[in-house]
Amino acid sequence: MKPEIAFITGASRGIGRAIAVTFAQAGYHLAINCRQSVQDLTAFAKELTETYHIPCLPIAGDVGQEAFVADAFSQIEQELGPVTLLVNNAGISHIGLLTDMSLEEWNCVIQTNLTSLFCCCKYAVPAMVRQQYGRILNISSVWGKVGASCEVAYSASKGGVNSFTKALAKELAPSGISVNAIACGVIDTQMNQCFSTAERRQLVEEIPVGRFGTPEETASLALSLANAPSYLTGQIITMDGGWL
Repeated sequence: MKPEIAFITGASRGIGRAIAVTFAQAGYHLAINCRQSVQDLTAFAKELTETYHIPCLPIAGDVGQEAFVADAFSQIEQELGPVTLLVNNAGISHIGLLTDMSLEEWNCVIQTNLTSLFCCCKYAVPAMVRQQYGRILNISSVWGKVGASCEVAYSASKGGVNSFTKALAKELAPSGISVNAIACGVIDTQMNQCFSTAERRQLVEEIPVGRFGTPEETASLALSLANAPSYLTGQIITMDGGWL
């Protein structure tokens, strides 16, 4: 039986890192990506290989750039084989008034959070169609469902992720490929370190389970979705502790 091969973007820290560990534990062969932390990514790949005895290929670059993504998928196929699971996790946030935001900042958020899905899916799908099998998992946010004040670009990008997920799921279902998304609430990652102690306390008070989520919990759900029946597709699964 051939091993599953997963490509995980934004894997050097936070949710992406936890997903990489969880899938390595499950025996997946991995290609992991980040844009800037090349040394950290390379060290992490070596750690995963040594700890879980699976091949792990580090690929540093911007998944919002089609040329880079094309080269990345070519490298993965040559060294590991065709990708059977794509986890689109790369993402950035921007907090501030819309009127204070530059077009460059807007474009950066959209490119990182949404254009990256287009690029990665475009190059993952052909091999999945040939195999009549594949799993695509997009990491989204509750703000893509309800919107957040002072996070217009981020909310818009994640709303796009959700619609992208539903539309692509319909397109690929006849080929045995499922496409789902996890809409995360407040997960305790570096991205959410921008909150002050008082703001964090107030957020916790609003969440019924009484705490932030963990990257490991998100990774556990990701693995469950990867192993779910193909009839589960086109779903935006909210993981927010009952918050919204």
